[in-house]
Amino acid sequence: MNNLKLKDNGFYESKIMENDIEILAEQVKRQSRTNLLDFTLFTFAAFKPAQFHRHYYDILTKFTNGDIKKLMIFMPPQTGKTEGATRRLPAFLLGHNPDLRIGIISYSSTRARKFNREIQRIIDDDEYRKLFPETKLSGKNVVTVSVNALRNSEEFEIVGFDGSLKSVGIGGALTGDKIDILIIDDVYKDAMSAWSPVVRQNIEDWFDTVADTRLHNDSQILIVFTRWHEKDLAGRLLDIQGEFSEGNSSGWIVIKYPSIKIGEPTELDEREDGEPLWPERHSLEKTLLIKKRNPHIFESLYQQNPKPLQGLMYESEFKTYELLPVGEKIRKAYIDTADEGKDYLCAIVYDEYAFGNYVIDLLYTQKPMEYTEIKTAEMLSKHEVAVAVIESNNGGRGFARNVEKNLRTMENNKTQIKWFYQSLNKNVRIFVNSGEVQNLIYFPKEWQKLYLLFHSSLIQYMKVGKNEHDDAEDALTGTVEFRKKATGGKYVIET
Repeated sequence: MNNLKLKDNGFYESKIMENDIEILAEQVKRQSRTNLLDFTLFTFAAFKPAQFHRHYYDILTKFTNGDIKKLMIFMPPQTGKTEGATRRLPAFLLGHNPDLRIGIISYSSTRARKFNREIQRIIDDDEYRKLFPETKLSGKNVVTVSVNALRNSEEFEIVGFDGSLKSVGIGGALTGDKIDILIIDDVYKDAMSAWSPVVRQNIEDWFDTVADTRLHNDSQILIVFTRWHEKDLAGRLLDIQGEFSEGNSSGWIVIKYPSIKIGEPTELDEREDGEPLWPERHSLEKTLLIKKRNPHIFESLYQQNPKPLQGLMYESEFKTYELLPVGEKIRKAYIDTADEGKDYLCAIVYDEYAFGNYVIDLLYTQKPMEYTEIKTAEMLSKHEVAVAVIESNNGGRGFARNVEKNLRTMENNKTQIKWFYQSLNKNVRIFVNSGEVQNLIYFPKEWQKLYLLFHSSLIQYMKVGKNEHDDAEDALTGTVEFRKKATGGKYVIET
């Protein structure tokens, strides 16, 4: 009998434990249906949220519940903003209401399609079905008579409901029915695009004429991105519509998460003054090094506090050397030919090391090509340059051919001449790379006396306003940009 009792007790105890587990599992599912962070943890088991993520996801949950109509969230790069706002949130919203029509906008159609596919995978997953079994996608990539639900990499519809999701890049079409919820995730690919007045205007025009026209009185808008410029799309909308307040019910609720906390802890950001946002990923030491490289870009991109440019482009002294360092190097030259009669040709010879560019010699002159073609070839031969890169804009290709011809006449068969077409905005390039220029460029001691005109141009070049010349800055920027060639840079060299 005692053995039977033990077995019976064990049986009843086991059943009680099973019931407890089932109750707990149901509680977890119930919570995951009502809170976006719990939903994310349920459908993405590997996710490990930092403290600030908990507040970030709480705000997005309020957006889901309709408590917030117009929301802007600004965060530094690589801090998980897209996982919450653009991957998990749309799937969560469609689970709550499979009749919703959602639009997602990003800087390119490729990125927008990637978001679309990722959201589809979330909805197709077994864990998602445990939470929202009614929200389903068609099993095929085409419209069929049986389910009549569209599904491709740009758009999908919810089977048996009116809901859908369409994702497009800037400039894409959003034709069709209304949009209930619009999510805008990083409409600027990089600093080059954000600092281009033409690109900014094109994005504003597209938003006004395409995206905004699909919205109705009850539509909600979420803008989540990294700030690049004070006049970016978010800045423009805030200038016109303002932040939400008692007297401005049509304004935006704005949430900022700076990379380094400024000020006292708040309900949404519990960090102490000076603490990094996500130290497990981006330590304070690493973040301060980024700030040192370019304080202005750091203030925009990492602190979410873009400000107008002012003052000199190069705010500190350039680095100098007395002896060239020992180590692996390649001798290069970057040459920017004169665009117009009053412009300067600027040719810089330098040794490229893993840790910086050491200027060996340079030619900076307004003299005609008949003079500069020979002098450039002489300088390249004198310093035994391995590779000379020449901008092919405005006669640069003809200049490059003549320099190469002169090199071979001088019996210099070592120097390779390569040219490329520079399609990027010069002023934007100079600004964006100004921090790297000051950190990576080393001039010979007393270079101020050796290259008087070149030095004078650099130290007087302003961030804003009209500069008389930009040839020295342009060529110096080019020497830094072409360091990127070793790591998959974007410049295409023609041969």
